[in-house]
Amino acid sequence: MLSCVGDAGPLTYKQSRRGNALVDRAAEHVLRRSAGSERIRSFVPYGYDERQYCSPGFNLAVGCLTRTPNGEYPEYHTSADNLVLVSADSLAASLAACERIVEVLEHEARYVNLQPYCEPQLGKRGLYRPTGGAHLPDYEMALLWVLNFSDGEHSLLEIADRAGIEFRTILRAALDLDEHELIRRAPIQPRRDTARRASIVNEAQSHHA
Repeated sequence: MLSCVGDAGPLTYKQSRRGNALVDRAAEHVLRRSAGSERIRSFVPYGYDERQYCSPGFNLAVGCLTRTPNGEYPEYHTSADNLVLVSADSLAASLAACERIVEVLEHEARYVNLQPYCEPQLGKRGLYRPTGGAHLPDYEMALLWVLNFSDGEHSLLEIADRAGIEFRTILRAALDLDEHELIRRAPIQPRRDTARRASIVNEAQSHHA
C-alpha cells in the first residue's frame, strides 16, 4: 500500500504481518540504499488497510510505504493537511522507490551455476575488463558474487544483500551470465505454508460453525 508519499519526510516502510515476505525484503533493500531513508517498521495491527489484508484469514504480504506516517505530523487530520505539504520532488522520489521495489518483485529468482568448479574465464566472453586493479567495479564484483552463490539455494536478492550491491546490478550480472550459458534459472519452489494455513483456518471455522 501507498499512503502519504508526497511530503518532505523520509521514506518509511511498515512490514507486512509476515515480516519476511518478499515485498518486505525488497522494500528494505531499496530503502537501505536510499540516502537517509532507512526507516523500516515492524507490523502492528493498526494503521491503514494493510492491517485488513494482513488479517489471519488472509495473511497477505501487504506492507505500507509512506513518508511521514499517519499521526506523526502536526497537520494530520486537520484543515492544514492539504496539498501545500506535497511536493513534486517527493512524489518523484517515492515513485522511483516503488519502481525499484517492483523491479525486485518481478525479477527475483534463484540460479544454478553450470560450471561450479572454479570461476570460468570471463574476459574472453567480454564480461570482464582486460586489466586488473585493486578494486573491481560493482558489476564485475556482481559477476563473481552471482557465480559463487548460484547454487539453487540463494536468490538474487539474498546475494545483493550479502554483497552490499544494488539489486539491479546483481540482476544485470545474472542475465549476462545466463546469456553466456554459465548459469541457468532454477525451478520455482512452491510455497507449502499457504495451503497449510488455509487448512487450519477452514478447520477452525468448521468447528466454530
